[in-house]
Amino acid sequence: MKFIVVGLGSFGASLAKKLTEKGHEVIGVDKNMSKVDALKELVTHTICLDCTDTQAVTHLPFRDTNIVIVAIGENEGANVMATAVIKQMGVKRLISRALSPLHETVLQAMGVDEIVHPEEETAERWAKKLDLEGVLDSFELGGEYSIIEAKVPHKYVGMTVAEIGFRKNYNLVLLTTMNVTEERSAIGATKKVINVHGVASLSTVIHEEDIVVIYGNKKDLNSFMR
Repeated sequence: MKFIVVGLGSFGASLAKKLTEKGHEVIGVDKNMSKVDALKELVTHTICLDCTDTQAVTHLPFRDTNIVIVAIGENEGANVMATAVIKQMGVKRLISRALSPLHETVLQAMGVDEIVHPEEETAERWAKKLDLEGVLDSFELGGEYSIIEAKVPHKYVGMTVAEIGFRKNYNLVLLTTMNVTEERSAIGATKKVINVHGVASLSTVIHEEDIVVIYGNKKDLNSFMR
């Protein structure tokens, strides 16, 4: 996949490097030339550019990019401006970093697809979330085992857990299923609400909008998602 990471501070630089290491094409962008130079051998491409400048960002290849991450963490104003400018470009998926609860509310009101909290979530975790298409979140359990939240592959929609054979065919354990609904906050912003369906059984039916929560070895998880 192709990524653009805007803001090459500690979190942004680490995320850009990890995604590059996983074989993705990554463009790292920052207005600070020293940060750009520091990563030019570690990230696929690096560009010195101010993403709060509407004219400047038109030179970035948004049309061919799967995901844009605004990782600016030093300045809430710059983060909001860059997010707003990039949102106007009609990107496929926009993820932005929140620096405070108020900042997060503003990003939600702007319609950002996902919000990052680097103080709580590591670049390693986000790199894993973004590495495999369909993985929405992951939880490292140490060693070779993880729990992931993932979109259901289309071919399994309408089937039961027993019919899919998570354990038999993939050596994985389906823990539960969830779905996401939307509700509006007091200021009119759309907020996502997660509904957990309880412990899965062999008779649990997988629906199109379901998110599956699966436990297993990383290589088996990767095999299932690919």
